[in-house]
Amino acid sequence: MDNGEYLKKGIEEIGLSADDRLVEKFETYKRLLLEWNEKMNLTAITQEREIYIKHFVDSLSCICSGVIKSDSRIIDVGTGAGFPGLPLKIYDESLKLTLLDSLRKRINFLENVCGEIGLSGVEFLHSRAEDAGNDKRYREKFDVAVSRAVAPLNVLLEYCTPFIRKGGYFVCQKGPAADEELVQAAKSMKELGVALEEKLIIKLPFTDISHYVLVFRKVSNTPSKYPRKAGLPSKKPIA
Repeated sequence: MDNGEYLKKGIEEIGLSADDRLVEKFETYKRLLLEWNEKMNLTAITQEREIYIKHFVDSLSCICSGVIKSDSRIIDVGTGAGFPGLPLKIYDESLKLTLLDSLRKRINFLENVCGEIGLSGVEFLHSRAEDAGNDKRYREKFDVAVSRAVAPLNVLLEYCTPFIRKGGYFVCQKGPAADEELVQAAKSMKELGVALEEKLIIKLPFTDISHYVLVFRKVSNTPSKYPRKAGLPSKKPIA
C-alpha cells in the first residue's frame, strides 16, 4: 500500500470517504509541516505514516461527533500546527474556520499551508484565548469550538466555551485520563454553562491507540466574568 492509499484507507476506517484530490491536499500539508518543522517546533511526529494517522485521521475523528455540519462556523482554540481544525477544513471546505494561536510563527505557517492548498474561508487569529474570548467579534459567535492537547479539561473549558453560541458545541480530544478530567471539570462545566452530551471512543487505524472525543453542548450563556485575564485559568482553574 503506497502512502496515498494508506491515508485513504485510514480515513475510511473511521467511517469517512476520501478521494485522490483530498489525499493530494493532505500530502501538501504533510510536506509543508515537515519543511517548516526543520526551522521551528511544530510536531514531534516526523514519520510520514504517523503524521497521516496521528495528526490527520486523528483530527478528522472529530467529525464522528456528528455536530460538525457543512457551513458551520468553527474555531480551533490553540491550534498549534493546525490540529484538529485545518484537517476538518480540508475535508469539508464549506466550514467557516478560525484558527487561533498565541504564537505568530505558527500563524505564519498556517497561512502558508492554506495558501498552497488554495483554501478560502479561513481566518487566522493571533491571540491568547482569554483575550479573544472577551472580544465581542468572537464571543459566542461560533457553532462549534474544537481543541486538541492544549490543557486539562477544567482549564480548556474556560478557554473555549466563551466562543460558543448558546446551543452550540465544544468538541475536544482527550487521552486515557478523560474520565478523571471530567470529574475534575464538574464545577467548570456547571459554572460555564455546558453539559457533556457524548463520549466517543475512537481507535486510530493501524495502531493500538484509542482516544476519546468529548462532546459538550452549551446550555446557557457564559457568565461575563469568564474567561478571566490571561494566565489565570491555568494558574487557578475553576474547582
